[in-house]
Amino acid sequence: MSVDVTAEGVGERLARPRPAGTTLPGYVEQAGRYEQRTAAFQQWRQQLVEMLPLKRGDVVLDVGCGTGLCLPMARQRVGPEGTVIGIDGSPQMLDLARRRARDHRWRNVMLIEAPVEDAEIPVSADAALFCAVHDILRSRSALRRVFRHLRPGAWVAATGGKWAPPWMLGVNMLVYAVHLPFVSSFADFHRPWSQLEEFVEGLQVVDVAAGGGYLALARAKAGPLTGPAAPVHAPAVTPPPGR
Repeated sequence: MSVDVTAEGVGERLARPRPAGTTLPGYVEQAGRYEQRTAAFQQWRQQLVEMLPLKRGDVVLDVGCGTGLCLPMARQRVGPEGTVIGIDGSPQMLDLARRRARDHRWRNVMLIEAPVEDAEIPVSADAALFCAVHDILRSRSALRRVFRHLRPGAWVAATGGKWAPPWMLGVNMLVYAVHLPFVSSFADFHRPWSQLEEFVEGLQVVDVAAGGGYLALARAKAGPLTGPAAPVHAPAVTPPPGR
């Protein structure tokens, strides 16, 4: 199978449909190597969490938390009074997150093993982060589930890979190789946040990694898809500039 990585909408012909409830091989066979394989992207995980204007005592959803690489940073931001809830549908990935939480004796971390579309989320959260979860961001049912459990005005941050401009062939080849095991489709990979726009307001997006990645920040819209209202407690924040 060939993929044109030189034009806008690159990769949209590449799709590997999978039955509902199944997990991509990259999150099964490569779960134990995920942290090592993605170590170069730790700076974007850190910026993702840092740009959320959190306060102590907040409740944060880590949507598609995987092995829990964002958990310690989010936990540090909300303090022992807060709660971080990680959701992931891969038992192999979540087992590593559980081990991480157990080894560090994190008592304010809750982990939910379920596809996001079906997750039973027991709270109305103050913020949500989406780190390298393209398939979840492309799923309206997953986003609906998450936003039903966010307060109006809750902060939402996302990061992940994207296509660079079409003339940056080398960057796009690297993006393709890195993300292939972890996405079921490259559809809309030039604007991975496009479905998210339906659920948020004030969306700000900046390119990072020479255009091969992005950071996005927004707030949950008030409406039937969000939980009970809460006071706004942080000013608008502009994501850090790309590097």
